[in-house]
Amino acid sequence: MRILVVGSGGREHALCWAIAASPVCETLYCAPGNAGIAQEAQCLDIKADDIDALVAFAEKEGIDLVVVGPEAPLVAGLADRLKAAGIRVFGPSAAAAALEGSKRFAKDLCAKYDIPTAAFGTFTDADAAKAYIRERGAPIVVKADGLAAGKGVTVATTVEEACAAVDQAMVDGAFGAAGATLVVEEFMEGEELSFFALVDGANALPLASAQDHKAAHDGDKGPNTGGMGAYSPAPVCTPALEQRIIDDILTPTVRSMAAEGTPYQGVLFIGLMVTTDGPKVVEYNVRFGDPECQVLMMRLKSDLLPALVATADGVLSAADLRWYDDETALTVVLAAEGYPGTYEKNTVISGIERAEEDPEVTVFHAGTARDADGTLRATGGRVLNVTARGRSVTEAQAAAYRAVDAIDWPQGYCRRDIGWRAVTRESGGA
Repeated sequence: MRILVVGSGGREHALCWAIAASPVCETLYCAPGNAGIAQEAQCLDIKADDIDALVAFAEKEGIDLVVVGPEAPLVAGLADRLKAAGIRVFGPSAAAAALEGSKRFAKDLCAKYDIPTAAFGTFTDADAAKAYIRERGAPIVVKADGLAAGKGVTVATTVEEACAAVDQAMVDGAFGAAGATLVVEEFMEGEELSFFALVDGANALPLASAQDHKAAHDGDKGPNTGGMGAYSPAPVCTPALEQRIIDDILTPTVRSMAAEGTPYQGVLFIGLMVTTDGPKVVEYNVRFGDPECQVLMMRLKSDLLPALVATADGVLSAADLRWYDDETALTVVLAAEGYPGTYEKNTVISGIERAEEDPEVTVFHAGTARDADGTLRATGGRVLNVTARGRSVTEAQAAAYRAVDAIDWPQGYCRRDIGWRAVTRESGGA
């Protein structure tokens, strides 16, 4: 098969790494890719949001399957355009991608079909949003309705902070059109969990659980980021909890999307809060998580590509995925110093070969490029995903940090406590 992966981050490197290993894959392209992806695929000078160019390339080259990594092209209708051109695509339609593209759409769906989530209100008027906040009190969560590059959510500890978030979005226009509508919701206490499933429009195949670390610094301190590390499986996701997620959230979501006339096809990533009342939806995402995808691909024992094709073809019952159930995968994000704020670009990285001397370690590239002479440089905020497998979270964590320490990048930083909840459990702590 001739495959095109769309995207340029660590998620897309992990997908290309898995797809390239398939005996079914004849030729693999990635648009636009990065320095790490170039080891697995032919990178194209086409941006992930250039829908016209992506469709034209897929038609010209006779692409058999397009795998869309990031959410923005899906929300913009890339899958619709590809299907209209007769090209098989892994990823939902624009209408179905509203699950991530519009938080209001997702919350209204949960309310209509009794899918557990936080109590909420939606607002297009700043004064009305502030009145709701004052009535509910803090802590409280303020979310921009549309895509805001991961920056549209404020977990406010005071009423004043929440009202300032309303002004930032609606008065200052910090998120543009994405912040013209706000969702204000109850703050949920508990443990966060990422849960993934393939969905073919009518049927769902649960994949695996993971736990992400959003805060920039150790101890879950500092500003939120796109993710500083993750591990899979998440010990909090017991078999009993997984079945409850499937029965109360996953299956009703798939059925409700079909009932609304917007059947969902692709990977469904459900962000959950495990509360004392059970799992509740924090958000839906219409693509693999980043960096969760990296740990999922490291744990995947079977061929990914046939499952992606079965999902796109609406015959998911034919898919068979097997996992390294007795192993954990953990990834540590190496980011540019200053991220998620301002940071220096084009700094030199070396030592990745040393890091990968351990056969259980793979370094996925998220924001890298090579000079003409082969020098590897950091081009983004989140730059490398140092990923390791082990028989426990503790073992995988140790292997990942040994690999991190083998990499020479003075301008980079990372959290040193990825997986701390699970490591604490394994050591007999609370």
